[in-house]
Amino acid sequence: MLTVFWESQGPILETYQEHGATVKTATYCDILQGELKHAICSKRRGKLSKEILLLHDNARPHTAAHTLETLKQLNLETMEHPAYIPNLVPSDFHLFGPLKNAR
Repeated sequence: MLTVFWESQGPILETYQEHGATVKTATYCDILQGELKHAICSKRRGKLSKEILLLHDNARPHTAAHTLETLKQLNLETMEHPAYIPNLVPSDFHLFGPLKNAR
């Protein structure tokens, strides 16, 4: 399982899980607190600001109370995921297309 966090200039963080593993709320919160926070701070020269918006869908690990509390502690805002419209989903073209070709 691959979890990718990116911004307009490209990927910020890529995390991998074992084959067949599922993303659980505790695992996702660990990524937010540890790896993502560190990746953002190093990319932004130590600044973790409120200018960061996470675009989440309605997957359980993204909407769980523990995740929402973690986001609040980190002062990260989330943006509601729009309805699926192909021209509004840049990951389909910019991320998943090259991944499919890399097989």
